[in-house]
Amino acid sequence: MMEDFRLIKVAKGPKTLLIDNPTSYSLIGMGAQGAVFKLSEERCVKIYSSTLQAQMELEALKTGQHLSFFPRLYGYGDNYIVMEYFNAPTLKEYLRNCTYIPESFTRKLLYILNEMKKAQFTMVDAPLRHIFVLENEELKVIDHVNAFKRIHPVPLKLLRDLNMMLLKESFLSQVRKMERETYEIWQQYFKVNKLDYRNIPVYSGGDGEGVKVDSAISQTLIGAGHQGAVYRIAEDKCVKIYGKPEHCALETKVLLSNQKLSFIPKVYEKGENYVVMEYLVGPDLNTFLKKQSTLPLSVTKQLLDILTSQKQAGYKQIDAPLRHVFVTNKGFKMVDHVFSFWFIQKRPLELFQNLHERGFLDAFLEQVETLDPVTHAEWTKTPIPLTEEEAQLEIKKIPTEEKGKRDQGRNRDDHRKNDRDHKRGNDRNKGHNQKKEHRHNREHDHNRNRGHNKEHDRKNRSGRRK
Repeated sequence: MMEDFRLIKVAKGPKTLLIDNPTSYSLIGMGAQGAVFKLSEERCVKIYSSTLQAQMELEALKTGQHLSFFPRLYGYGDNYIVMEYFNAPTLKEYLRNCTYIPESFTRKLLYILNEMKKAQFTMVDAPLRHIFVLENEELKVIDHVNAFKRIHPVPLKLLRDLNMMLLKESFLSQVRKMERETYEIWQQYFKVNKLDYRNIPVYSGGDGEGVKVDSAISQTLIGAGHQGAVYRIAEDKCVKIYGKPEHCALETKVLLSNQKLSFIPKVYEKGENYVVMEYLVGPDLNTFLKKQSTLPLSVTKQLLDILTSQKQAGYKQIDAPLRHVFVTNKGFKMVDHVFSFWFIQKRPLELFQNLHERGFLDAFLEQVETLDPVTHAEWTKTPIPLTEEEAQLEIKKIPTEEKGKRDQGRNRDDHRKNDRDHKRGNDRNKGHNQKKEHRHNREHDHNRNRGHNKEHDRKNRSGRRK
């Protein structure tokens, strides 16, 4: 007898969806609107956190049932839709190792876009991750919540994704040959709507809130957080655009004065409210350590090098949160240096908390004691705070007389809370912003484990006094 999937609850959380699944149906996907569970080899169910979004996608699916690339609709309720399940790679995965896009796929994509336009969808677009490639190379498109909400007369997300994979030019050259009129319409749209990344609007959300960005911008948004938003503008470059010029000035000063440090991203250009810097290819350290059963000594060595270099370079805030450190082919790189010269913090409190959550704190401290006994003694002469409240007692702002009018009364609690809001996500380099969302996505990795009470924290710290 089949279980009742309607027992599954999906709700909107502060950073990601909250799922209560008392059934054995496996979670196979999760986005901003809902979570998808596999019911059988032919069917899945998408359960939404909002009944309005369920109604929006249901309307789109009903409208597109005559289209061969739409998933079949099997049933629905107030907050769920049962639809066709595809056990197949996405087009993004399928094209991963291609140096050009096959003409057969260009024809099929043009057919899909034209049919969506004929069906009077306003969002004539689909990112590569929402397109599945079946065994016979038939394409199927999912996620139609915004089909009648967003206005994309040109496939901005599709072109953005192809550009990221260096396939955009070959795709457009084929479009020009196959449908010259469509190509000219697209070119005219981009000419009229051309937007220099230096003028991309990013607005401060105020204390305790993330920045506000325009979701229609065609540049690849890596993530948006408390201080700024990060867009990928080339294969090797991204731009961080700040909601407040003073935040830009703070981080620019740190980045430019420490370009010689191996863990600092290379800076290519700066302005009053933006910095163009190196795009980091590789997972963040939090994601990397999720796949490790033990803490590699090489990780501790590189983290210790970063923290030691910070101290020698005059950093006031000594820390290396796992989500801000990236594992690249050039070694560890670290992002988010806005407050490095702003707060007095003599030991890496957030790194300690991150490693504690991963179960690696004791191993890290033991390895540090072997590698650098002096630093270990400094870090452990007082108990390590494993809660946010305890950590705040140890962090101080630079005195006003040293910073002058730059001290606008920012609250450290807000900074540390919103600095973890990455998300959107889910692509990589989510640490280039002070989140997301997401992150996770950018998802998630940045949620604090607050389930330990103070008595439990004291027991965990009891063995760490010098």
